[in-house]
Amino acid sequence: MKEKLQNIREEALRALEAADVPEKLNDVRVKFLGKKGELTAVLKGMKDVAPQDRPKVGQMVNETRAAIESFLEDRRREMERVIREEKMKKEVIDVTLPAKKNMVGHRHPNMIALEEVERIFVGMGYEVVEGPEVEYDLYNFEKLNIPADHPAKDEQDTFYINKEIVLRTQTSPVQARVMEQGRLPIRMIAPGRVFRSDEVDATHSPSFHQIEGLVIDRQISFADLKGTLEVFAKELFGPETKTKFRPHHFPFTEPSAEVDVSCFKCGGKGCRFCKGSGWIEILGCGMVHPHVLEMCGIDPEEYTGFAFGVGLERIALLKYEIDDMRLLYENDIRFLKQF
Repeated sequence: MKEKLQNIREEALRALEAADVPEKLNDVRVKFLGKKGELTAVLKGMKDVAPQDRPKVGQMVNETRAAIESFLEDRRREMERVIREEKMKKEVIDVTLPAKKNMVGHRHPNMIALEEVERIFVGMGYEVVEGPEVEYDLYNFEKLNIPADHPAKDEQDTFYINKEIVLRTQTSPVQARVMEQGRLPIRMIAPGRVFRSDEVDATHSPSFHQIEGLVIDRQISFADLKGTLEVFAKELFGPETKTKFRPHHFPFTEPSAEVDVSCFKCGGKGCRFCKGSGWIEILGCGMVHPHVLEMCGIDPEEYTGFAFGVGLERIALLKYEIDDMRLLYENDIRFLKQF
């Protein structure tokens, strides 16, 4: 038995010495020390050893196991050291080289402008409401007092899915859906993407974004509308900003107006940015048409309200003095990293 254990020990040490990769070390461990290994087989044969010799044989087996495990660990450490040194030779780091800069992303200029507008109106007690981009003709046109023969319903201006479903041309349908719910009063803005059949150029796109606002309550007047938009303009463009309301026509409001703000570039004196007029058009607004209130289940004798709509891209173009709307969508990192 002693001679057999000695042979097992010498064979194991030779195998470990010959191993040149960690995988081969593991093969040697399994062969000699595993559940079906040679030392385990010796232990299973202890039943054939005389009872008085079993302690001595057991001790010899343990010594052999300890010797193999010790040499195995030494070979593993030596092999890991050699591998680590080879790896370090191949992965030389020059600490004098400049570090690699991480490309950290940030918000798109449209999103920066949207968050600022939302901050202003949420601060005035408004809630932000979203709605579907694929909308029924009923909500996109009919409930907004836009009849069947209106030019906006022409296929040259609107993307139709079928006769009853369109890609929304404005976010006003969200207002109609909220009014239908009958939970009054209403103070909301509806930001989102809209679609119109336009050619792509410096100021137009078939897909862009709008932010539309709505207030419905008792005794709401045009004075409330003017005060709200004046506060909005001063918060967005600066405390010295002035506003000007020009009569206009929208089917869903009466009376209606276009709103200009004094040029924040020249202070209203006239420059290239405002084309010499001293004023810049930013949005349309008006008092909600009584017929729109009726179609949405609200009594126009008891409630009044105002609505307004502004293009998100227009705000971004003005605020950051961008002269071409296409730059916002071309994903040119040289442009976007300026914001």
